[in-house]
Amino acid sequence: MDHTENVDQDAVLRARTMLLGSGRPDVGRQVEAYRVLSAVSPLTYLPKLTEALLSYGYEPEVRDLPDVRLARHAEAAAAARRIDAGEHNRTELLVRALSTYRRQLCAAGQRAEALAVCEEMAEAGRWGFTHGQVSSPVYGQGPLAVVLAEEGRHREAAELCGESVRIARSKSSAEDSESRATSESSEAPEASSWELLEWAAELDAAGCHDAALEVFADIVAVSRAKAARNGTALAILIWQLVHRAGMLDAAGQRVEARAARLEALAFLSELDRTGERESWSNILTWWVTLYALSGRSAEPPPRPGSPAPPFGSPFLDWSPDVQQAYVDGLAALEEQAAGLKEAARAEPSGRLPEAVALHRRLTIRAAVRRENRSHLILKPLRPLFDEGVALARDAADAAAAAADEAGTAGKEQSREALARALTDRSMFLVAAKQYGEAHDDYREALGLLG
Repeated sequence: MDHTENVDQDAVLRARTMLLGSGRPDVGRQVEAYRVLSAVSPLTYLPKLTEALLSYGYEPEVRDLPDVRLARHAEAAAAARRIDAGEHNRTELLVRALSTYRRQLCAAGQRAEALAVCEEMAEAGRWGFTHGQVSSPVYGQGPLAVVLAEEGRHREAAELCGESVRIARSKSSAEDSESRATSESSEAPEASSWELLEWAAELDAAGCHDAALEVFADIVAVSRAKAARNGTALAILIWQLVHRAGMLDAAGQRVEARAARLEALAFLSELDRTGERESWSNILTWWVTLYALSGRSAEPPPRPGSPAPPFGSPFLDWSPDVQQAYVDGLAALEEQAAGLKEAARAEPSGRLPEAVALHRRLTIRAAVRRENRSHLILKPLRPLFDEGVALARDAADAAAAAADEAGTAGKEQSREALARALTDRSMFLVAAKQYGEAHDDYREALGLLG
């Protein structure tokens, strides 16, 4: 429906003339024109206004003006909400506009408002599915799970992640059945391994450890099947097996943990001999995401006003304020680590284990920051991993020397810490494609674990 009442017809004429001119107007002038024309012809111009405002919020001149960016994205969300229900792209545009708006809200520290926008995105996706505009009822739901995880509401986040996986599996099963009925081959995917990882991570954080283990077993099974037909990198399967071994250890399933490590060693031996079967790119996110997830228990839990990272999700999916706080915390960790190392020189047996643990937190954060800046990781990160192993060796030596006085508990813990440091460096070296050194470190780690 068009609306011509109380509209400045001269402004409408100028807007139309500008858009029809020989030269394409810049984004700012497009926004001005679409603001005028959307009041007259909302069916035609509200979608165009939304698109223009989304671009307007990313213009270079407002890069350092967060309040202006927030205002532009708020206007984009408001415009998208007014798009006619019959517009076939309404749901996609609305969810996209809301998504950029909630990121700006998080960056501004307005997390309560951001959570409300995430809930609106999920509702928009459900509406869009009901009205045939999107293919899944969980369209737009992912950011809500992320924000809930950041707030420590892990059980709710796990429920949302599980719903996404179940719907993806149901859709895949239906497509497979249809394919068989028509005698056509199908490559319809189930839930992605990333969806499974996020679900497993939230189940684990919610205390549902057995369920998390089952989901992570599915991740490994998918990658194992893909590797058998050269459909994924062996490195990814190795990282997943090593992480699963850590989960099994935490559950007290030592036999199963050792089996997972031996399987990882077999694939690592192949990498050492012949390298990857195919050439792969953009796989480092798997390494760094699992590495960060392995250190979640050492990080502060979320508190009111202080959200925590949604470990198990890639760094780029974290809310901007959480990303910034995590990276900004690196300097304080470096200072603490330096102080602990100095104290450990005077009191090795008492302070070295603490220094090893803190250095691991520091290394994880450095790896997360580096991987999201550059694929070149060997030279900048190698010293941190080498120092982690050296500290763990010193702690193991100090514990062995004191074993007669303190018993064997400290010695066993220090051996496990050294095995973990060697495993960390091995997985890093796999990421850096230094397969021979990675294999040597991992074999030593397995020898320490027995």
